[in-house]
Amino acid sequence: MTTPLDGITVLDLTHVLAGPFCSLTLGDLGAKVIKIERPGQGDDTRAFPPFAQGESAYFAALNAGKLSLALNLRNDADRIVFERLLARADVILENFRPGAMERLGYGWADLHPRFPRLIYGAVSGFGHTGPEAGKPAYDMVVQARGGIMSITGQENGPPVRVGASIGDIAAGMYLTQGILAALFARARSGTGAKVDIAMLDAQLAIQEHAIAITTATGTPPGRTGARHPTITPFSTFRAKDGFFVIAAGNDAMFAKLCAVLGLRLERDPRFATNAARCDNHAMLKRLIEAVTLDQDVSHWTATLDAAGLPTARVQDMAQVLHDPQLLARHMVLPVIARGEGPAFVSAGNPIKMSSLPEVTGRAAAPALDGDRAAILAWLDTKA
Repeated sequence: MTTPLDGITVLDLTHVLAGPFCSLTLGDLGAKVIKIERPGQGDDTRAFPPFAQGESAYFAALNAGKLSLALNLRNDADRIVFERLLARADVILENFRPGAMERLGYGWADLHPRFPRLIYGAVSGFGHTGPEAGKPAYDMVVQARGGIMSITGQENGPPVRVGASIGDIAAGMYLTQGILAALFARARSGTGAKVDIAMLDAQLAIQEHAIAITTATGTPPGRTGARHPTITPFSTFRAKDGFFVIAAGNDAMFAKLCAVLGLRLERDPRFATNAARCDNHAMLKRLIEAVTLDQDVSHWTATLDAAGLPTARVQDMAQVLHDPQLLARHMVLPVIARGEGPAFVSAGNPIKMSSLPEVTGRAAAPALDGDRAAILAWLDTKA
């Protein structure tokens, strides 16, 4: 079985998270990913803790299965190698500050006339256009600037960064979508395209409720903790031994929930409609928890599951990595340490396709410049 991106070669000049997340996904779909790194130092995440057997678990999770070649793009000999790679590649990815590639002579305007089929993917904090295109940014900067932190945290509490680096991850996802769209378009036109992804843009694009609330009411939403801002009950609740989620998304589900909990609230005017429940969410939470605190989380998740109501235990990552549903779908993968058995764990490929062999493990993350000989030998073969 061939993979969807079989035969596609990606030159990955990106580092840290957004770009490597994109190239990891492209690799899962079958592309050959050649990671171009700085000689002597490589990707910054090679130095990120925690470490196992002298290697960064963070780097291994994001770069497993890629090839590494160290090049100094200011060095004439290395530029010759890089340009030979450009002639064979389908995609180049970079996440430098806008203007950096142009100063090297490898911006989109430089490369497109020479390599018209090459797709150029760029991810940066603020994009390649606009008055602040050249500003630096990290995940937390765009979470703050893009509004995510204004709606994250406890009501009346300070703004909180989302625990996962969604500033980077969302941008990496949109970069992947753009690259796939550009490959599809190239198959028809024969011509590559530039894909310009801003982390800040991606933060706005994922905030469907905040945008709707603000435009409809004229008032931006605030922080609501774990509670959904416009659906109730749709939050975390306490049981005897921990927290679980109830997500009753409509009136019929709320009536079923009342029956399960032994509460007679579905016709109470304070709770009979979703709008009323939202207005009285604090009181409803107290009434529900007066019941749920008497039993363990496992009792309530089993009871609600049996009633067909959406629910889940609030799991920590150790529990998530042993979740039978995730294990059944190969979403927890061993990553091989170089020359040894499994040493790390990474998330699996969430894109399941009938035409894509299931990934059940990842090859080792590359040593810095560890694939030089193999890549140079590949360049000497016929395209």
